[in-house]
Amino acid sequence: MLAPGDLIPDVTLADGRGDRVRLRSLRRAPIVLYFYPRDNTPGCTQEACDFRDLHPDFSKLGARVLGVSADSVGSHERFATKHGLPFTLLSDPEHELLEACGAWQEKSLYGRKFMGIVRSTYLFDAEGKLQRIWPKVRVKDHAAEVLAELSGVPVSSAAKKKPAAKKKPAAKKQPAAKKQPAAKKQPAAKKRPAAKKQTAAKKQPAAKKKAAAKKQPAAKKKR
Repeated sequence: MLAPGDLIPDVTLADGRGDRVRLRSLRRAPIVLYFYPRDNTPGCTQEACDFRDLHPDFSKLGARVLGVSADSVGSHERFATKHGLPFTLLSDPEHELLEACGAWQEKSLYGRKFMGIVRSTYLFDAEGKLQRIWPKVRVKDHAAEVLAELSGVPVSSAAKKKPAAKKKPAAKKQPAAKKQPAAKKQPAAKKRPAAKKQTAAKKQPAAKKKAAAKKQPAAKKKR
């Protein structure tokens, strides 16, 4: 198992295109060597995409990123093509580099023990000396943490964005002046009931009319 100050193992592995890569020949530039369990699994895919997204920043620092797992060359090629990975993936089916770095360990799941790859990252300087190890990596923000270590920027400021300045609370609007209640309308003067029309003189019943019409008996003529 490697310790800080040790040289990168002198191991040769195949990349996703089948080309042989000798790690010792990669010196003269910092190397980020990250080990992951398996291609196309959720956590491994997220980690690869995080390194992909920050790859331009690693390149500016002259660093080379290498991903390593026990998957085949063909699996690496499909994985890299599917997610547009701009860095090299190395195939280590015999666990040669994994064991040399200490990333091949006993693991347990639901009480069952087995040998497997422990997600971990190793940072080597331009001379091939190990600078730092991240054992049992948690994927979230890991790529940013490695970049911060490489650039010498504190992790707290590199991985975390400054909180945006708090906006001043908007001035409270003055409550609108309450409208004065409209003056109550004076009730309209009640109209006086129209004077009742004098009822026309009741018509005398017809029989009475006749009686009225009878003339007074004429004065008796003088003989």
